[in-house]
Amino acid sequence: MQPNRNLQWIYAGRALRSFITAFLTVIFPLYLAKVGYSASRIGLVVALSGAITVLLVAAVGLFADLYGRRRAIIGLALFSAIGGAVMGFSHVFLWAVLASGLGGVGRGGGAGSGGSWGPVFPAEQPLVAESVPAPNRTAAFGRISFIGVLAGAAGSIVAGVPDWLHGAGWSWVSGYRLLFFVAAGLSLLMALSALPIQEAPPQQAGQEAPPPIPLRTLMGRLGLTNALNGLGFGFLGPLLTYWFYRRFGVGPSEIGILYTAINLAAAFPYLWSSRLARRLGAVKTVTVTRGIGLGLMLMMVFMPSFWLAGGFYLLRMVFNSLGMPARQSFVMGVSESRYRSRVSAFSSLPSQVTSMITPAVGGAMMDTILDTPVFGAVFFMSLNLVAYWWSFRNVEEPGQRRA
Repeated sequence: MQPNRNLQWIYAGRALRSFITAFLTVIFPLYLAKVGYSASRIGLVVALSGAITVLLVAAVGLFADLYGRRRAIIGLALFSAIGGAVMGFSHVFLWAVLASGLGGVGRGGGAGSGGSWGPVFPAEQPLVAESVPAPNRTAAFGRISFIGVLAGAAGSIVAGVPDWLHGAGWSWVSGYRLLFFVAAGLSLLMALSALPIQEAPPQQAGQEAPPPIPLRTLMGRLGLTNALNGLGFGFLGPLLTYWFYRRFGVGPSEIGILYTAINLAAAFPYLWSSRLARRLGAVKTVTVTRGIGLGLMLMMVFMPSFWLAGGFYLLRMVFNSLGMPARQSFVMGVSESRYRSRVSAFSSLPSQVTSMITPAVGGAMMDTILDTPVFGAVFFMSLNLVAYWWSFRNVEEPGQRRA
């Protein structure tokens, strides 16, 4: 395997995926609202499309370890292209569900996440981990998220295109559909970017040091913490976009500008994560940064204006960025290389399942309690934080140096 060259192509694929997801997450719920969908129906579309994501994550977890992570990434990019094309042709409920599931709408982790979510992740994570020495793993995850965030910032700007086109005489629906076709074309480029990646066969049992935690125990603990996180995450993504729209009366241009600012502000903390993890350790880094971030997100509901609420969300994502590479590196570091795709996929499946539940619930509750997305996300993500600390506080990641 050629690590440096591999990383270049992996980074290129992440950039394209983050760019696409950034504008789709903004425009998709607004597009559905323009064609007559209610809040509860939008939530239901997002929830049902999550079922498709669950199937894809499970399939990637099995396929990638056995037949190749590169092949899995190429296949998912082609599915994304199909999803984007379908969204461009129809907003019928069934097609909206299928297309958003295949196209990855709302499955990139939201603004500032750098695309660290969805079915591509179980194939991409092991490729990054195996392309660098263990002490540099957290830094590599930081760099790929940094690239993804910058690409997401550019994608958030593109979310304002329907506004500009509407001012030039286009209908709202035509402007949104144009971007769906753009997403389909870029997904084909994403498939091409994965073609040059080279990967070595996974190590067999006995060729590497035993993991610090048994596989079943690791999967169980990750499954619990991710299930709680999924319940929280289901309140964000498209529902949070819709919350900004309902609470402050803003459209895609304002939300796009905010998400661009979030992506830019959250980019550099990804590069600082490895330094913080060397001082505190991966688990403490994740716990401290996410705890601060949740406090900042809660403050959003008390803000009188869109930009103040958006400012607190921006700060939340900055602190979230500090901990994310450490968490990704930790999971790969305590997993056997031959099982890394399965660990990534099946430990995250609970979050994919639970994130299907809360969009429908949150969308329905928003008609009564508008701030439901923020309250729900903070509550379940706080439970996730407690469970994560309790599960991994005594587990050390192999190969990591502490300052």
